[in-house]
Amino acid sequence: MNNPKMTYFPEQDVIHLAMTDEDEAASMELSPHITAELNAEGELIGVEILKASTFLRDFILESTQAKLMQLNKRVG
Repeated sequence: MNNPKMTYFPEQDVIHLAMTDEDEAASMELSPHITAELNAEGELIGVEILKASTFLRDFILESTQAKLMQLNKRVG
């Protein structure tokens, strides 16, 4: 996992994060749009995110809103 590689496929709106260059032996759906790729030993070797632009937008908005709410509690 020394040199992870991230690739974005704009036509499919998919992000692929490869932790290693090992062959994928299995995969596991973590959520409707996120799949973990596993090697023959069952170790994580990659992650695929479908509808990546929507996923990232929502993740950033939720994270930002949560931090703003924490700041407002401290100030208020």
